[in-house]
Amino acid sequence: MTRDELRQRLLACDLKVTQQRIVVFESVMELHGHHPTAEDIYQRLKPANPSISLGTVYKTLDTFVETGLIRRALSEEGGKRYDANMHAHNHIFCSKTKEIVDFEDAELEQLLTEFFSKRKLENFEIKGFSVQLTGNKVEPDKQISIKRVSK
Repeated sequence: MTRDELRQRLLACDLKVTQQRIVVFESVMELHGHHPTAEDIYQRLKPANPSISLGTVYKTLDTFVETGLIRRALSEEGGKRYDANMHAHNHIFCSKTKEIVDFEDAELEQLLTEFFSKRKLENFEIKGFSVQLTGNKVEPDKQISIKRVSK
């Protein structure tokens, strides 16, 4: 995404375009798939942006979540991680390595939709689903992956 496209996205969300917002959003986009914490982003930005504070990074990320530019992914400990992937998807969280891996599965979405359509959920409108699997890598050096197993 170019800086001009980034500016347009901020303006489309009625956000003032500032240098700090630009560099924070760029960092989230560059770390796409890694689900960084505010501290990760701050450490990445600090050398080239010495005037930026950790508080500013937190406030900026919260603003981006509120306006729908990014989403929040929670770790097992309840810590906030951030995700630039705005498509409907789920997460696998490894408690040992603290990795979060995205996965999309239309069949799972269909099962959840069918499950809740058979229930009487009162005073709540479902806008989407997000499942987070929590566990530990069996072999820490290998990547986490999910594959469909044929029957």
